[in-house]
Amino acid sequence: MEHLDRLEATSIYILREAYANFKSLCMLWSIGKDSTVLLWLARKAFFGHVPFPLVHVDTSFKIPEMITYRDQLTRDWRLNMVVGSNSSALAEKRTFPDGAVDRITCCQLLKTQALKDTLSGTGERRRFNHSSQQYEVDPSTEAYTGVIVGARADEEGSRSKERYFSPRNHQSEWDVGEQPPEFWNQYKTEFEPGTHVRIHPLLDWTELNIWEYIGREQIPTVSLYYNQGDGKRYRSLGCYPCTLPVDSESRTVDEIIAELKTGKFAHIAERSGRAQDAEDSGGLETLRREGYM
Repeated sequence: MEHLDRLEATSIYILREAYANFKSLCMLWSIGKDSTVLLWLARKAFFGHVPFPLVHVDTSFKIPEMITYRDQLTRDWRLNMVVGSNSSALAEKRTFPDGAVDRITCCQLLKTQALKDTLSGTGERRRFNHSSQQYEVDPSTEAYTGVIVGARADEEGSRSKERYFSPRNHQSEWDVGEQPPEFWNQYKTEFEPGTHVRIHPLLDWTELNIWEYIGREQIPTVSLYYNQGDGKRYRSLGCYPCTLPVDSESRTVDEIIAELKTGKFAHIAERSGRAQDAEDSGGLETLRREGYM
């Protein structure tokens, strides 16, 4: 088997194991390239149907094209789409763009806390209604304890400490030292009641693998990843006040693949355009320990 075929097969196996072993299961979709590849793999794993909800945490500061893309695929692929947010922090303007808090605190409020509340069923959730073609308040308080995430070990330091099946405690907090061993493709899927488990089917993929797979499968992505004529494109997507593009002439998937193969970004972190990462000396590990993706 070719390398991409092996990666695909492992990811599909992990997705099916997750579905078989976790009753309250969802998948996080950040709208970025990794989680979109993950969504594509889920549709492959279950023959065109995604049998669990897609969850997107909307900070209200995402680049507008990302939200347009999210809603278009939700309609086209008839996804069970759930959107969560920290409505109280937004209403009270306790955000970095409003000048009330620093970037890290803003992430803790609009991402970490919003995600925890969305997963626990205690926060505001809206679900896309395919009949009315609108988002409506989701009255369900179901808690999702199995959460599929598109994290890759090579993307950022704290993610390299994850496992395919990575347990969190009742508050979704992560103890890095308590990760189960995973030897010879044997995965632990049984945990004590109340444990939250993050599932990472893309853990061993690289940025290059992701783009090679996007090219091979012809997966639609947002145009933000490509140079639109100004010599810049995004490698990683986030909130517009805190995310910057990189210098690049790549206008197509094939050009991005060729660019990555040159080693141009070998010593430049994929998330280097994320301002909050630069401000947090621990990278994302602090946020991840508290319950972030």
